[in-house]
Amino acid sequence: MTGTSLTDLKMVKSVGMGITVVGSGSWATAMTMVLTSNGQSVTWYIDRPEIYRHVRRYGRNPRYLPAIEFDLTLIQPTDNIRTATESSEIIILVTPATYLKAALQGMAEDDLGGKTVCSGIKGIIPGDNCVTGEYLIRRYNVPDENIVIITGPSHAEEVSSEKLTYLTFASLNSERAAVVASFFSNRWIRTLVSEDFIGIEYAAVMKNIYAIAAGMASGLAYGDNFIAVLLANAAGEMSRFVDAVSPFRRDITESPYLGDLLVTGYSQFSRNRNLGFMIGKGYAVRNVLLEMNQVAEGYFASSCIHEVNKKLQADIPIAETVYRILYTNANPVQELKNLSKKLK
Repeated sequence: MTGTSLTDLKMVKSVGMGITVVGSGSWATAMTMVLTSNGQSVTWYIDRPEIYRHVRRYGRNPRYLPAIEFDLTLIQPTDNIRTATESSEIIILVTPATYLKAALQGMAEDDLGGKTVCSGIKGIIPGDNCVTGEYLIRRYNVPDENIVIITGPSHAEEVSSEKLTYLTFASLNSERAAVVASFFSNRWIRTLVSEDFIGIEYAAVMKNIYAIAAGMASGLAYGDNFIAVLLANAAGEMSRFVDAVSPFRRDITESPYLGDLLVTGYSQFSRNRNLGFMIGKGYAVRNVLLEMNQVAEGYFASSCIHEVNKKLQADIPIAETVYRILYTNANPVQELKNLSKKLK
């Protein structure tokens, strides 16, 4: 993994590549904020009418990160997905994985042809049981070298508050990844480039499942000592699963792997950890999901990874424990007790 070279930044800007952000949640809002703070003009596809109208009129997202005030000369909100994608050479997908198909509904297979398609989605596409990069290849025939995965420990709340953040841009085409990274790089966003295109995205999915486990342990009052052991084991488990999915010479201790796991497992902003915490406190899974105003990707990922692993047969006891609690009504108290005997 290497730091991003900015030597091409002036060239890229002079070409006038358009950038489209697809999504209206907190991460899409934070990404748009970073890009416009860097002076980039952004076409912003917003599929929720109330948010679209508010952004277009007032330059604010009324539901997510409402304190951000956008320069209306730098954003072009639209509620038409084809208009949004046709206007730009770089498309950044930032919807929950569950809603990606709906967001792209109406697009033809060749609408993304020749474009750089980026994904900031850290989830599995339900029904297809694959990460976003794989889905784009299968459904829209996007060449794998045209896809860039944006990941790393990066809560939207801290990014929007200009807290120092490290983002990784992964692609089989490192030059393409570096170009996209150059649009984000500034005094509080440090950028890295990786070629671990598939593995890095699966790691981003897995860490959400482990954050649910950490939240459950916290809700059951296990304490920091146990949670540290839990996440240490989760890192090893993540490594085994990702190696099974995509053999690659990767260092699991780098920020897009271990760093993302730790921030999601410990942070107050982690919706996956909060989901697990409430379940650990005794709340029914269905009730917690209904009360959350944001999508906890780990809930859907847990079922999908369970299905994927039927073929891979990787040793992932923590992920399987979370699956049983979320989907088979297994008792969290007994499941965590059983799991504690397997950890090292």
